[in-house]
Amino acid sequence: MSKPPLTLLLAAPRGFCAGVDRAIKIVEMALEKWGAPVYVRHEIVHNKYVVDGLREKGAVFVEELEECPDDRPVIFSAHGVPKAVPAEAAKRELVFVDATCPLVSKVHIEAERHAENGLQMVMIGHAGHPETIGTMGQLPEGEVLLVEVPEDVASLEVRDPEKLAFVTQTTLSVDDTAEIVAALKARFPAIVGPHKEDICYATTNRQEAVKAIAPRADALLVVGAPNSSNSRRLVEVASRAGSGYAQLVQRASDIDWRALEGIGSVGVTAGASAPEVLIEEVIDAFRSRYNVTVEMVETAQERVEFKVPRVLREPA
Repeated sequence: MSKPPLTLLLAAPRGFCAGVDRAIKIVEMALEKWGAPVYVRHEIVHNKYVVDGLREKGAVFVEELEECPDDRPVIFSAHGVPKAVPAEAAKRELVFVDATCPLVSKVHIEAERHAENGLQMVMIGHAGHPETIGTMGQLPEGEVLLVEVPEDVASLEVRDPEKLAFVTQTTLSVDDTAEIVAALKARFPAIVGPHKEDICYATTNRQEAVKAIAPRADALLVVGAPNSSNSRRLVEVASRAGSGYAQLVQRASDIDWRALEGIGSVGVTAGASAPEVLIEEVIDAFRSRYNVTVEMVETAQERVEFKVPRVLREPA
């Protein structure tokens, strides 16, 4: 029986960003330099396949610093950590490497600079997400107010409406964030924003690629983890941009084939912490069921690279 035809619209850019690439490299280089085990506070990036692969090489993932022994190196995840964490590591004289994405570190520096200028901070982000916890933890308790949706702005209790600034989580929906920023500026006209949008280039680029594909695809699959903020935003962006069916899948085995019956085109993209091997796995799964024509939809080119910390480039 001949396979039905299917056009697969493959997003570019997709998958790994420079910050994720750097974070994974940091763990691998730490294992090379110091041997196993190397401890990692929180998942280095939000992807089970990546984390399991590093675990097999000798990385031990923990939630808190107190779970790390004194005699082994510890790495902080790409999402960033509150200031208290490196301070505690230094107090214990631990060898530690900070794998915080440089674009997240930029937000941390912004928040501190505004605070030094006497401004109270508003953070646009998701409660409980490690990046939000890390950014809010750069300043003393209560100095950063969190807003998640435009409706939160009305109930904000600020010290002085004339002395406010805002920062954002780097992995948010560009459109949702614009709505919240508009609400903040309407209520607090004097609020100071970042010179350049905090939402990182990779998040923005992946959302733009999805917007280009969604209206043309009968369905759109996002390869990514359920705890990955930028991956979940891609699903939301796809739905809003006209995709009748948008689904997050961790691997090819998660695809709901019944939901895809009768489709003629499907878009495929991946969150910033999903490796290309998982995207290829999804494409192969489609090839086994359909006569696939792959069309690349490129909306941007990425040439960003971040150096790993000097301590890993020096001999042991």
